[in-house]
Amino acid sequence: MRVHIGSDHAGFELKNHLVEELTADGHEVVDHGPQALDPEDDYPVYCIPAAQGTVDDDGSLGIVIGGSGNGEQIAANKVTGVRAILAYDEGTATLGRLHNNANVIAVGARMHTIDEATALVRLFLATDFSGEPRHQRRIDELAAYEKGDDLPAPA
Repeated sequence: MRVHIGSDHAGFELKNHLVEELTADGHEVVDHGPQALDPEDDYPVYCIPAAQGTVDDDGSLGIVIGGSGNGEQIAANKVTGVRAILAYDEGTATLGRLHNNANVIAVGARMHTIDEATALVRLFLATDFSGEPRHQRRIDELAAYEKGDDLPAPA
């Protein structure tokens, strides 16, 4: 699987670790940066291109990393077609894929050890969307709203 990844300075070390680990796992990793540590860099510059790369590259998934993962998730979700989740435990990493067909995972490098964060990412990448009609219906509603359609009337 091709995986697009981007971070800010707070996620730089974890990003580099994941590039190595995921490549060793057999994934093709596209590193959107940063390529050098800059304590003053801004996450949108790297996380939005990683998210856009994910949308443009059918069948790929994305990873965005920062200190908490919050800003990175917000940035990724600004890209039309992205469904980014903030994974903070095994349940959120799994359900984000299983129920929401999330295509980008956000991880907080300051919230987890490198081993914990790596395990969350691997779990996300290994989990498939369930395809259940109720979940697909909700995803379709989100996609329609992104295109400017009205939401369906509440039941």
